[in-house]
Amino acid sequence: MRLNSLAFRLFATAIVSTMLVLPLAGLIIYSVYRQEVEEGFDERIRQLLTIVHADSIDRAEAEPGAPGQVGEPLFFITHSGWYWQIKPLAGAPGQHQVSPSLATFVLPSPFEAGVEPDAQGARWMNAGGPNDQRVRIAETVYAFGEEKDAPQYSIAVAGPLDWLDARVAGFGTQLAMALTLAGIALVAVTLLQVRFGLLPLRAIENGLAAIRSGKAARLDGELPAEIEPLQQELNALIQSNQEIIDRARTQVGNLAHALKTPLAVITNEARDDKSQLGSKVAEQARLMRDQVNHYLDRARMAASAGSLVRVTEVLPVAEALQRALERIYRDKGVAILLECADEARFQGERQDLEEMLGNLLDNACKWARSSVRFKVAVRRPEPRGAQPRLIVSIEDDGPGLSEEQLRQIGKRGLRLDETKPGSGLGLSIVGDLAHSYSGSLGLAASRYGGLSATLDLPAA
Repeated sequence: MRLNSLAFRLFATAIVSTMLVLPLAGLIIYSVYRQEVEEGFDERIRQLLTIVHADSIDRAEAEPGAPGQVGEPLFFITHSGWYWQIKPLAGAPGQHQVSPSLATFVLPSPFEAGVEPDAQGARWMNAGGPNDQRVRIAETVYAFGEEKDAPQYSIAVAGPLDWLDARVAGFGTQLAMALTLAGIALVAVTLLQVRFGLLPLRAIENGLAAIRSGKAARLDGELPAEIEPLQQELNALIQSNQEIIDRARTQVGNLAHALKTPLAVITNEARDDKSQLGSKVAEQARLMRDQVNHYLDRARMAASAGSLVRVTEVLPVAEALQRALERIYRDKGVAILLECADEARFQGERQDLEEMLGNLLDNACKWARSSVRFKVAVRRPEPRGAQPRLIVSIEDDGPGLSEEQLRQIGKRGLRLDETKPGSGLGLSIVGDLAHSYSGSLGLAASRYGGLSATLDLPAA
């Protein structure tokens, strides 16, 4: 999954959303649960306070008595965390009474600490208990009598805050584990969803690759409704491209027919005229014919170079040229040593490939002493999706060229040796053809003594 891919963007967005939403949801759930537990804890303390208060008042008329069984066995276990306490206030008569669980410890009084009562008359305070326990105290103040100076007594019940914190912490741990597992599951499902959702794009990629390789002429197959318009537009573009190429070929053919016939007539008439004027006209007519052929080829190249569906296997073309040129130069004894990768495919017209390879091989055979080395390889670039390149190398063992000749060679119409047949347009045509396919032609001294020509072309 690359950083600049749609899959990474969707996946990263899902992960960020999950990392934001799940902790926020967990915090809300944790806060609601803690509030519920605290309210339940306070409600339990309030119930016990009500029972202790009622039972202690029923046992005496002048002062509260020790309550009996109040429904909480932990009041009888020393330092259990659950305590009750009855304490006279402001010199009221009576004894300080505590639950067996409190032993000799005295709970602080929220009333004496200045805590205001709630709507139900209870005062609440968190304080320290026996053995450094943290307890939550609920206290109610009761007066025996309606006089202003009636004796007042503090009746308090305390519960362990450690129990509350442990219960909330345990829930928090379980909630964190559950949300973590949920997050991992969501990430996995998101990854699967992204892969599955973008799968049609892979089908489009494979379909376009089949079109570029010549295995298909259009993008077929059933695609999702959101991508179907793209499929239709691509097919329309391919069809339009093919129609433009066909029209261009027709116009080029018509132009070739219109020009070649008059030129042939002029050449024939001039050939019959043995005067100096006739020879000059025939010579110039031949040059015009070569130039017309050259520019017609360029027009045809411009029409076909952008085609998506033109793919040519290189090996059959190379073998046919090898056989033909070895027969032509049989008397000279030139051998063409061919080395071509089986998977080599040219992204272009067969006749253009034949034109380029034929010109270079013919030129090499003219100058070679005994052999021409002809190698075709496919170079695949590192970036994924980049187009592979077809590298063609043709070297001869001829006399070679000087640096000055290497700078001049390839210029249109220039011939370094007038004794050799040709018009001087071969290398120029090859360079123009290669350039029309976004390729290049390189010329250098060969390691075998002659000329080395290297073609860089698009591979299918």
